[in-house]
Amino acid sequence: IEYPKKLACHAGVAPFEHSSGSSVRGKTRVNHHARKSLKTLLHMAAMSALQVKGELQDYYQRKVADGKNKMLVINALRNKLIHRVYAVVKRGKKYDKTYALPLA
Repeated sequence: IEYPKKLACHAGVAPFEHSSGSSVRGKTRVNHHARKSLKTLLHMAAMSALQVKGELQDYYQRKVADGKNKMLVINALRNKLIHRVYAVVKRGKKYDKTYALPLA
């Protein structure tokens, strides 16, 4: 898979809205026909990232304090991890947080 968004879809961490024409029905949801083993690995990586002081832990705490659902934020962390792995592979260099995109 050549793009991180495609892998996020494959792993079941990319949220999709239920829409039909001009209406949007309900919350965004992830696809349940995902590669469960990959999703499990990403979940464990996200949970490990929460245990270490750093920008991912800060992001999680900030979003939960804003009232976001905890699993929604963990899913966003899984997606961020996919994008970071792709960036490292594409550049062919070690991860350097100075080049990472800021967490919104």
